[in-house]
Amino acid sequence: MKACLLWLVVLIQSFSTMSAYARGTGDLGVIIERASSSIQIIETTGNSSIGRVNGLGDLSHASIVYSRDARFAYIFGRDGGLSKVDILDAKITARNLQSGNSIGGAISQDGQLIAVSNYKPGGVKIFDAETLGLIADIPATYGADMQRSKVVGLVDAPGQQFVFSLWDAAEIWIVDMTDTAGPAIKKFKNIGLNPYDALITPDGRYYIAGLYGEDGMALLDLWNTDQGVKRILADYGKNEQRLPVYKMPHLEGWAIAGNLAFVPAVGRHEVLVINTDNWQQAGKIAVKGQPIFVMARPDGRQVWVNFALPDNSSIQIIDTQNLTIIKELKPGKAVLHMEFEPRGEEIWLSVRDENRIEVYDTRSFKRKASLSAEKPSGIFLTSRAHRIGL
Repeated sequence: MKACLLWLVVLIQSFSTMSAYARGTGDLGVIIERASSSIQIIETTGNSSIGRVNGLGDLSHASIVYSRDARFAYIFGRDGGLSKVDILDAKITARNLQSGNSIGGAISQDGQLIAVSNYKPGGVKIFDAETLGLIADIPATYGADMQRSKVVGLVDAPGQQFVFSLWDAAEIWIVDMTDTAGPAIKKFKNIGLNPYDALITPDGRYYIAGLYGEDGMALLDLWNTDQGVKRILADYGKNEQRLPVYKMPHLEGWAIAGNLAFVPAVGRHEVLVINTDNWQQAGKIAVKGQPIFVMARPDGRQVWVNFALPDNSSIQIIDTQNLTIIKELKPGKAVLHMEFEPRGEEIWLSVRDENRIEVYDTRSFKRKASLSAEKPSGIFLTSRAHRIGL
């Protein structure tokens, strides 16, 4: 009898343990709560909050990448903190205060390495994804006196590569981590003044850096690096007065629909349309303010745009078939970030100054849900785990 009871207790405990991990991570996500050093864990099937993790440092410009099984979120804080969070258990499993000021990161193609781009000291550090132990320290030095540059636009690329730009040095570097004991670095110089952010195309072929110090963008074909960096849109805005820039646009969430790319124009109330067959400007769309994120619905039919002050309470939606604005929404004060669900039927919006997250239907444009959050900013769904550059 005692043996049967013992077996029953073990069985119940086993089922209890299994139930704690029975759910998948495919419909989960993380919301940055920048003012409280916390993240909120959400699920998109029922559009609800399921947990919170505190103690993550300065999250004023935080970003996230996911492990390949989408269980662990790697959070890059502005204070140089790199945190590994188990989103099923809602707990920090490792943390490394690896620099004085950092600005994002990436995960390698095989999921084994985490790279962090640093402002101070300028450079890239690469860590073991399991332990957050240091694998490589790559200072972003340039010039005869070996100054250190701020690093921006860090992305992962096929072939165990990381690609990034040097703000101060006007350079793009490729780091090949195939041999972790001896990283191979390839440098491209004079790519344009002050690259401020960058993106990589969904197929992993083209790396494009936006330029703040001059008009145009810098394009590097990762399939043909011997061709060097090419300038595209070099004459855009020539002889036009640029407006004061209230917030730098982001290129990370760039939009592609067919053979067209949609990117925010720096210091202008426009979204640029680029033909990706020849990387020439194919048009421009006037919008109500300075665009920050220009993001495409996964099917490419719509592009959603948010704005810097004083227009950051609005969202405008572009129809990519006719390049016209078809809808304007007013979710609330300070819409900082947007994230589409993987199949595009809904979009999540952070409304920082009203401490809310809004979820909208992308077909009807009706609000589907509203969640409380403490000064929310970035929204990162686990579908990013399986996409290049995110």
